[in-house]
Amino acid sequence: MPNLDNTAPVHISGSRDRGRATTLAALLTLVAVCAGDAVARSFPFGPKTRSVNDLGNQFVPFHAHLWDLLHGRAGGGLLLNWQSGYGTSFLPDLGTYLTSPFSVLVGLFPREDIDLAVHVITVLKMAAAAAAMTWLLFTLHRGNGRWWVAAVLGASYALCGWSVVEASYNPMWLDGLIAFPLLCVVGEWARTRQRAVLGTLIVAVAWAANFYTAYMATLGAALVLVLRLILDERTNDGRDDGAGTRTAMPTPVRDRVRVLLRAAGTTLLGIALATPVLLPVFRGSKHAYPGWTGEFEPAGWADVFARALPATYSFFTPAAFLGTGALLLACALVFHRGVPRRVRWWWTALVVAVAVSMQWGPTHLAWHIFATPNGSPYRQSFVLAGVLVIAAWVCVARAWPGRRALLAGTGLLAVLALGAATSKLVTGWTFPLFALGLAGAVGGLVLATRQKFAVVAALLLTGGLVGQAAATTAYADRQRLGRLDHYPAWGAAHSARADAVAGADNWPGSRTDSGREHLTGNDPMLLGGESGAYYSSHTPAVLTRTMAALGAGWTSRGRNVQSLDNPVTDAVFSVGARVRTAPGGRPEVTRAAVPPLVTVRPEGPEPRYGTSPFRNQELLLGAPVYGDPVGGVCPAGTDVFLWAPDFAGTARLGDGKPVRLTGGLPKRRAPMIPLGTSNGPASRIAFGKQEPRDWSAGCLDRGRLAAAVARLKTSGAVSVEVGDSGLRAELPPGSTGTAVLAAPRIAGWTCDGRPAGRYLGLVAVPLDGKRTTVDCSFRPPGLRAGAAVGGAALVVLAVRAAVPLVPAVRARRRKDAKPSRHIADSGH
Repeated sequence: MPNLDNTAPVHISGSRDRGRATTLAALLTLVAVCAGDAVARSFPFGPKTRSVNDLGNQFVPFHAHLWDLLHGRAGGGLLLNWQSGYGTSFLPDLGTYLTSPFSVLVGLFPREDIDLAVHVITVLKMAAAAAAMTWLLFTLHRGNGRWWVAAVLGASYALCGWSVVEASYNPMWLDGLIAFPLLCVVGEWARTRQRAVLGTLIVAVAWAANFYTAYMATLGAALVLVLRLILDERTNDGRDDGAGTRTAMPTPVRDRVRVLLRAAGTTLLGIALATPVLLPVFRGSKHAYPGWTGEFEPAGWADVFARALPATYSFFTPAAFLGTGALLLACALVFHRGVPRRVRWWWTALVVAVAVSMQWGPTHLAWHIFATPNGSPYRQSFVLAGVLVIAAWVCVARAWPGRRALLAGTGLLAVLALGAATSKLVTGWTFPLFALGLAGAVGGLVLATRQKFAVVAALLLTGGLVGQAAATTAYADRQRLGRLDHYPAWGAAHSARADAVAGADNWPGSRTDSGREHLTGNDPMLLGGESGAYYSSHTPAVLTRTMAALGAGWTSRGRNVQSLDNPVTDAVFSVGARVRTAPGGRPEVTRAAVPPLVTVRPEGPEPRYGTSPFRNQELLLGAPVYGDPVGGVCPAGTDVFLWAPDFAGTARLGDGKPVRLTGGLPKRRAPMIPLGTSNGPASRIAFGKQEPRDWSAGCLDRGRLAAAVARLKTSGAVSVEVGDSGLRAELPPGSTGTAVLAAPRIAGWTCDGRPAGRYLGLVAVPLDGKRTTVDCSFRPPGLRAGAAVGGAALVVLAVRAAVPLVPAVRARRRKDAKPSRHIADSGH
């Protein structure tokens, strides 16, 4: 078999050492992360929330919805989510946020401990990444008894800055952290013609868990495999030589090409197995409202060097921190004469190439599927961390680096620290922690050469890593709270709102909205009910544009659609109960008579939305209910609504209580807001420090609204049945015109066997006066094609698994047949 470096056997040996190393790596990771959170007094070790940004806004609510699905309590199923966005596709969200094998662990916790469940899942993913990297290191080289060094390096990888600073609040990314070493192992199996079926399944799980980071991990694993093939050599008789005592010669090119083809085949087949999840995710992204895009700007090298040191934080620089011990070994590799020159120079070149590729525009795009991401532009940093750790293991696995190599490596680290000195990212803790870690690493590696000091050496290296990683975790915990939006962990306020929503439940007779005063962008999934609020990478464009036309607000440039507190839209979307919660007060439920989920509109051409949300609401309702202010004043007894989408400030009606608007297009859009009931001339709209440049007001006549609702109820469905992936409604006999389902017309709806129609952005079905039922079903785009490709891949995998068994079966049959013929012959 081909070797990495002429001397190191590729086969896995020392299973006991490997088991101890993987266990220790996982434990070190758990201790460091939890210690850092405890120092920062972050949940669950203190009162400070850890739910910042997308962690609190997306991941916790999505895991709460998964909990409901696992316990049979969710509104909808795997295909359709009835709770969010007035009905939206769930499979793309599942494939993006929840298909990690770790996600199902959420079902083991009480629902009110959802924040704890997500935290446990997060740290378990980090521990699994440490174990996976340690396993890979033993696969590359058995380490000659240095199992504890492999454990420290495996934990260093899992505790890299990218992991503890960025991925810790984007838990789906951590699946890529696990995937990289596992995919490198799959590459090793391709080299040695081993475990092709298991390798394919690992690829499939990695890509299904999180395709985005799996793509980056696959690129990184491909680079590692190519380098391994470059370094492959054979003995002159064509056999592997683990001892390196015979003359070595390069592995033939054709053999290397065969390895690459095997690896490519395994990867493509694994990806094909994941297509039932991947294709709906890709199609969901295609139909999503466009997010933020920008041009890549490389970070300054001083900042890049600073992020390799402990206790630094930034959102737009690569979080390349590793424990100083791992960095020292990686830097010492090129000077370590105990490692063949080709090996140390090629691995050092790979480290440099990956680091530089993060800073160059074309390769930056290649790492990110050719699109600059919304947010951190260095999401591939974990691959650099992995390559550095592998290089560190190459340095130490065969022989301890001598003092000359350690001195030179220390010099390189000193140059790196000097280059970081001018960075504003450096804190008061950075250099002291770096110096202590470096001293401990050098001392530990010097002592490690003497067996009697092995325990002291291990304590120095592990202690340095845990201390630096815990400090970096604590620093990041505190910085995130000051720089990012944050959301409280589940508490009394959550329970009170959830109880209020549950008490008002009337689904599918009508919807219950958890309230405009939201705790997160996905309150319907977190608290219950059925609302227009929804925040995802897959927020449908039709939902955002329809709700915007009706006066809804948003954040995250349109991907976080907010609930709209308005009686007209509540009537249109059959919101019969709404929870309102004043600051510091108890939630109160307001009920209203609303039409059913399916209503009937008269025959005629479909109307089109205009620029006024007041007129648009009337179009969708089918009746004029708003009047215009006369002289800036609404008639007494009418409800006053203000529309100022780009305004950030306060407004009030007369001497009423000021209401805050939080506009700021295009990132934030203020919703249409109620200001109260007009008392006539005294009820003028007044603003705070400044008046918005563009605003309008509408005067809602409740009597007209009640009459319009009554008409829709009379002609609407007499009964509605809602399932996990569709809806069936019974209509009054002789219904003509258009049946309108109070749900956005997202891609995937079919009604009565045909693609559903559209009525002002909602699902529509033409009626001919003969039918009394409307039967609509939803299938996410890409599911059928994905299932077909996945099924075909499964057949290929089964054949691939069966083919090697055929010769063995034939050989056994021949062996079993020989004694019977012998007996027959002797009998004659």
